[in-house]
Amino acid sequence: MTKSSSISSRQLPLIVTAVIFAALFGTAAHFYEGFFSARVFISLLSENAFLGIAAVGMTLVIFSGGIDLSVGAVIGFTSIFTATLIERHQVAPGLAWMLGLAAGAGLGAGMGALIHFFRLPPFLITLAGMFLARGAGFWISTDSIGIGHELYGKISGYEWVFGTVVVPANALFLLAVMLAGWGVAHHTRFGRTLLAVGGNEQSALLMGLPIGPAKIGVYTVNGLCAALAGIVATLYTGSGNPSMGLGLELDAIAIVVMGGTLLSGGRGHMLGTLLGVLIFGTIQAAILFDGRLSSWWMRIVVGALLLVFILLQRLFLRRKRS
Repeated sequence: MTKSSSISSRQLPLIVTAVIFAALFGTAAHFYEGFFSARVFISLLSENAFLGIAAVGMTLVIFSGGIDLSVGAVIGFTSIFTATLIERHQVAPGLAWMLGLAAGAGLGAGMGALIHFFRLPPFLITLAGMFLARGAGFWISTDSIGIGHELYGKISGYEWVFGTVVVPANALFLLAVMLAGWGVAHHTRFGRTLLAVGGNEQSALLMGLPIGPAKIGVYTVNGLCAALAGIVATLYTGSGNPSMGLGLELDAIAIVVMGGTLLSGGRGHMLGTLLGVLIFGTIQAAILFDGRLSSWWMRIVVGALLLVFILLQRLFLRRKRS
């Protein structure tokens, strides 16, 4: 296989994702007046900001061949935890956010350690983490808590104006985390180690790569991203809710797979995850513009696309082996 054909095969999943996004967005723009606009495109990012932030951490985990089912529960826990600290205990938002991030990262590190040292399945360990985080959130409060701190109003109301384009704070948070995730995934030794572990853990071990620190580190980063997503969610909704993020972990996995990342690990691109968020948002926006379709149609379309990407991944792996 020549170098050019190798490069094209590596870029093929990303190209397919980009083509599908362009086709979906173009079709929606054709049928719905006003859809093809910068305002709608920016809303795809802002409306799905905390989902996209969670998907960044999930991408890194799937790079390593793992999975994390706790992210939605961590989002709910972080939102109610920080809201309680700010509203009921008069803790400064900055300190509350740091404590929330520390809790998310700590849970991730603990799960990563159990997965590595005891060689336990990530599915089961993170399932336990999901129940733990969700239960802890409802233990703090069973009701939603509104956040009236003036800093929340300032941050959530901030908009970056670039000519006629107005980018809200949520979209800026997502783009910043995506950029950081891209740097970590593709321009650091840590990111390359994750891809090597996901590709073949035994080979990575023989190469002398730090598998243990990488596994623990990636679940720590993922917990941090989930906690950050919870904080961004409180900025978006103006409240903390223990049931926030329910089922979001499945949406995050779907976005990563639709972004062209192999579910078995070892191959993927952070840009694909951003495109996956845009595909997810385009489907949502098209249903909203139509006004006649039920929101369940979004699940149907996402499910169909997910099956398409899984089949493409299978064909890609067979082609690689041959």
